[in-house]
Amino acid sequence: MNLARVSSNGQITVPVEIRRMLGLKAGDKILFFQNPDGEIVVTNASANAIIKAQATFAGVAQELGLQSDDDVQALVDETRKSGD
Repeated sequence: MNLARVSSNGQITVPVEIRRMLGLKAGDKILFFQNPDGEIVVTNASANAIIKAQATFAGVAQELGLQSDDDVQALVDETRKSGD
């Protein structure tokens, strides 16, 4: 168990073990949210965004027939050309 003190400004220092577990680095943002059971959860906002993006795009590569990094790069190049 780790303990942090809240300053008069409402700031806390995240204990080093927790920073390591969450993969936090200087400048990262922390996301606080409440589960339906009332529990408050703390997570790395950047990591959470990546996980949500991955879930959102799951299966899209297969649907588009993308099988390699070269296929993805070709799609990016094509999209950039059509945007001009």
